[in-house]
Amino acid sequence: MKNKCLVELMASLEKRNPHESEFLQAAHEVLESLEPVAERRPDLVEAGVFDRIVEPERTLIFRVSWVDDKGKVQVNRGFRVQYNSAIGPYKGGLRLHPSVNLSVIKFLGFEQTFKNSLTTLPMGGAKGGSDFDPKGKSDGEVMRFCQSFMTELEKHIGQFTDVPAGDIGVGGREIGYMYGQYKRLRNEISGVLTGKGLSYGGSLVRTEATGYGLCYFTREMLKAIGQSFQGKTVVISGSGNVAIYAVEKAVQLGGKVVALSDSGGYIHDPKGINLKVVKQIKEVERGRISEYVKSVPGSTYHEGCSGIWTIKCDIALPCATQNELGLESAKALVKNGVIAVAEGANMPTMPDAVSYFQENKVLFAPGKAANAGGVATSGLEMCQNSMRLSWTFDEVDQRLDGIMTSIYNAASGAAKEYGKEGNLVAGANIAGFLKVAEAMKAQGIAY
Repeated sequence: MKNKCLVELMASLEKRNPHESEFLQAAHEVLESLEPVAERRPDLVEAGVFDRIVEPERTLIFRVSWVDDKGKVQVNRGFRVQYNSAIGPYKGGLRLHPSVNLSVIKFLGFEQTFKNSLTTLPMGGAKGGSDFDPKGKSDGEVMRFCQSFMTELEKHIGQFTDVPAGDIGVGGREIGYMYGQYKRLRNEISGVLTGKGLSYGGSLVRTEATGYGLCYFTREMLKAIGQSFQGKTVVISGSGNVAIYAVEKAVQLGGKVVALSDSGGYIHDPKGINLKVVKQIKEVERGRISEYVKSVPGSTYHEGCSGIWTIKCDIALPCATQNELGLESAKALVKNGVIAVAEGANMPTMPDAVSYFQENKVLFAPGKAANAGGVATSGLEMCQNSMRLSWTFDEVDQRLDGIMTSIYNAASGAAKEYGKEGNLVAGANIAGFLKVAEAMKAQGIAY
């Protein structure tokens, strides 16, 4: 960074948040992209928008006590960072994973602010969760944890205040338990959580949304250079919700997905991933991806995750977790001829890997733009709840497709306008920031 204002702001953030590496990484990436905005819009600098937008409006940390199946009391730490409400109620998922800490939740809430802005829907940014690990827990243990978690969280959320959703470790089961506890405590039926079951206010396509939206965005990115998914080999990391439905849509668009992973390792199926088998393992049995090779002859399993990026492919979609794709993996992908990389997870690509892709003319889509389909459909669920309506699968899917196309156009257009044509990282940051910044400036210093 060269802009004096932003250099000083970044130094201040590093001094105030010395142990928050994930948050500082995200803040640096965004502020670096916003240098041309700071130069062209001194009014935003004078209004203190840059200084205010990197500080969350509210940070909540609380104890979550619950009783396991052996009758022993367990204690976890809960978080909710309500980052920015300038353009609408706070909106962002809840993550249940041992890696959850304040830095991770702040980085996710910060990114969510710009992602939600890009959707064009009136939603602010937030994120939350706990270091609770649902893996290996019984349904009863998960239920008791979720009920305890919501007992504290319900004091701070509401359909016009903050509307959480799911994220890593939080699927339909967890949302159901949390929603049931919210109703019990508040004695009201409202759209306070998204990702709900279809029988009690959920939206069709919500399960598929992030994976589908990722492929819609990638399709638009490829279209800009006269390419498509048709006939392309695709590698996707992860095997959760995002990855599974990215596989489904990539295949529908003409691609062949040959690899998936989980925290233990990855599978390679040169004939193309059998999605029916993956869904049985991951959605029904809640098993490990290594089980795939027992059902599909000719496929192989490899320990460790990073090796997945050594598989030759045209399109790479990292959908697992933050900082999973480093420089050496980027070099392997480029060497093998990758033409496009789009993030299905939040910040899965390390900064030096992003730079390497851009230097080698690989199309690169940042998560805040490419994986915004999930929160976009959550916004559509909020609309349906408010109107007491339920749209068909095709209606929601068409709206999702339109939103993702709009996000691509906004990011691409902003990059071009600010002298960074083709740089979708900068374009997404600029386009997402400007909408929030204008609202913050209009609403006065209190915001």
